[in-house]
Amino acid sequence: MSSHQHHPGEQGPAEDHAPSGEDLAALLTRVLDQAGMTQKELANKAGVSYPTLNSWIKRTRGTSRVSPETLRSIAAAVSASGVKLTPREIFQAAGRPVPGPTDAEREARLLKLFRQLPEDKQRDLVKYAEAALRLSHTSPA
Repeated sequence: MSSHQHHPGEQGPAEDHAPSGEDLAALLTRVLDQAGMTQKELANKAGVSYPTLNSWIKRTRGTSRVSPETLRSIAAAVSASGVKLTPREIFQAAGRPVPGPTDAEREARLLKLFRQLPEDKQRDLVKYAEAALRLSHTSPA
């Protein structure tokens, strides 16, 4: 049994997950225009390399391995420019499930930040976490 093939211009079921029908490339192109930002400006503000961002926009690189943190950074950078872009919108445009604040994701983010700190600040953070844990055991839940 073969599936029906659609021809260019023929209307068929939408295959992307963005409610507006935009994939990540279309969404980024639109918000860059609305924000009056260049790709390089967005890349710098979001902490993404320009070649990577450019390849997403040109659709020469897939988006399946883009980290949730990167998608959130892009949404925050666009929003800071005055154009509303929610993490939900960018995740949907990338065809990715919109993650909730999972324990594993929070833990990975904390570990990434921890590793970037100098050793003395890592020790301070451990002391703070231990104090917070002690306080959580004495506070009513």
